Formats: sequence, C-alpha cells, structure tokens
Amino acid sequence: MLTVYPYGADEAQPPILIVHGLFGSGRNWGVIAKRLSDTRRVLCVDMRNHGDSPWKASHTYPDLAGDLAEVIAAHGGLADVVGHSMGGKAAMVLALSTPRAVRRLVVADIAPVAYTHTQQHLIDAMRRLDLSAIATRRDADAQLARHVPEAGVRAFLLQSLDVKGRRWRLNLDVLERDMTAILSFPKVQGAFDGPSLFLSGARSDYVKREDRPTIKALFPQARFAKLPGAGHWLHADKPREFEAALRAFLTPGGAPSSAG
Repeated sequence: MLTVYPYGADEAQPPILIVHGLFGSGRNWGVIAKRLSDTRRVLCVDMRNHGDSPWKASHTYPDLAGDLAEVIAAHGGLADVVGHSMGGKAAMVLALSTPRAVRRLVVADIAPVAYTHTQQHLIDAMRRLDLSAIATRRDADAQLARHVPEAGVRAFLLQSLDVKGRRWRLNLDVLERDMTAILSFPKVQGAFDGPSLFLSGARSDYVKREDRPTIKALFPQARFAKLPGAGHWLHADKPREFEAALRAFLTPGGAPSSAG
C-alpha cells in the first residue's frame, strides 16, 4: 500500500486524492491539501518508487493506477482525483480502468499522449552527487548546481533527498529503466464518462490544442481551463488560483473558473 498523508476529517463526501508527478512526493502538496481540507478530507500519496512508499520493480501506468485503486478502496471506494504530470497520467488510467472509483477527475498539465522530453538528465544529475560528502542540504545544492542550473528545479529535487540518511527517496534505477513507459501513455479501452477538468498552465506547452480530440475521445465530459502566468508546475506557480479552480470544479455542479 502506498504511504498516505491524510488531511481533514470530514467524511460526509468522498475524499480528494492528490497524486504527485515524477520525482515529487505527497508532502510537496501539503499546503494545498491543508487548505482544501477545511471542507473536505484530502489524501496525498507517495507514489511507488517515491518518498516513503515501497520500491517496486516496475513503474508503468497500469501499476500506478492499481496502487491508487487500492488507496481509494481503503478509504471508502470513491474519490475525486487530482493528478499532476505523471500523476495525471496515472489518474487518467485509473479513471479509464476503474471508473467506479472516481467521481470527478482533475488532470493538471498533462495529456494522454506520448512525450519526448526525457527527464534522464535529472536522474544523471542526482546520481552524480557524492552523498558521502553531504552534511547539509546546502552542500547538496552546491553539488547539484554543477549539473542543474535552475534553482527551482534543484529545490524540487532536493525535497526527495534524505540528508541525514544520505540517500535519495527515489528508486532511480527503476525510474530510469521505465522512463519510456513514464513518457508514454498506455492503450486503455473505453472512456470515462464522469466530469473531467484538464487544467493547464498558460505558459506550458504540455497540453496542446491538437491533443483535445484525443482527450475528448477518452473523457467525453472533459472541460479545459488555463491558469494565466503558470507553467508546468502550475500548483507551485499559482497556488491560490490552482486551489480556487479545484474548489470550483470539485463542488458538485461546479465548473472551472476560466476557459482556455
């Protein structure tokens, strides 16, 4: 079972399940989860091969969707699911393969298509760290800066570094081996007929207009919205706006706050 971080105690409605992206963790979403938990129970998870969840020998989207289905089954059998990037693909496969487990679906800045932007360079950078020479996170940042110039990307990656234990909380071997599967999208039969919101960053090119027919074929009720000024990590770039869009859509009868 995945490691679950629960927020809030209202069980009158199905919980909101938040699914992070590649190299992320459930704890990355703590601020947004706490804010949403004022009216709903919110569950954040560490995906397999990430954070404190078990390391497994395979990292495909059917695997990830199966893990999420287990979490939902253990928390009432139905959830509103929010997934970002890799987590968005896992959430889509969950909704397509186990539709009875998903009431409403939010897919954050990803489409059900194959991508070519490998993250192998970040795995290479993490491997290059001399963990034996690291005493503080600042030490790790200084080393990582030689290979990852973007401070924001380094800060994101270093959230998955156990400085005291001098180890990554990421199964880099399996993530590297299954990178092709992570970048792709599996063939899944059927469609998810529930309400779906594809929420993108206006400064991101991850979800293109030409992807919409593919999305609509799999998610006939899909709505589209963009967050102005946000990139791929839209929940970090515009957290309040992201939260507002979730609140609007996840309220039964709700709609996204802005179309795109």
